[in-house]
Amino acid sequence: KKTTGPEFLKIEMAFTAACDFFTAEVLTLGGLVTYYVLFFIHLETRRVHVAGITRHPDQWWMEQIARNVTMEGVGFLNGYKALLHDRDKKFCPAFLELIEQNGVQAIALPPRSPNLNCIAERWVRTVKSEALSRVILLGESSLRRVLSEFQIHYHQERNHQGKGNMLLFPAEGQKIGSQEGPIRCKERLGGLLNYYYRAAA
Repeated sequence: KKTTGPEFLKIEMAFTAACDFFTAEVLTLGGLVTYYVLFFIHLETRRVHVAGITRHPDQWWMEQIARNVTMEGVGFLNGYKALLHDRDKKFCPAFLELIEQNGVQAIALPPRSPNLNCIAERWVRTVKSEALSRVILLGESSLRRVLSEFQIHYHQERNHQGKGNMLLFPAEGQKIGSQEGPIRCKERLGGLLNYYYRAAA
């Protein structure tokens, strides 16, 4: 049996992740400071992993990130075959070499082609429009808290049009599609993020 184009792409997506940076402006005692956030996303499931937050994404920091995401048994890239990335110079040779030493092919996308990394680009747009652009970040801990809360919301409580308008990873025991039970609201970040669900009867 021949594999169709869509079937082939689905198979490839199951073993492919993408990574990218975005920035966030954080208010500190010394004024506004730019933080760099590096994240990885699995193309098939849309699972996101915020790998690190730093003011200085230098080679040493990038090497440590590569070790973390390829760590045997617990690294986010375990089991993946390919990693898409743009040509940002922060993806230095040492970072790419560590990724490939662990069996993941690092694939550099052509210049000026964000559409080829559209799933990662869409996540950046989502986290900024639904969370980061709607709060004043006071210090690094504030940025980390917002990203942590949004990541849980994104995975467990937010419907995704690209995945059939379903929740990606519903919490255990979560009632989905039920017409019974009182409606409850779960708030995150002081009501910035809301999730409505039916409580168990």
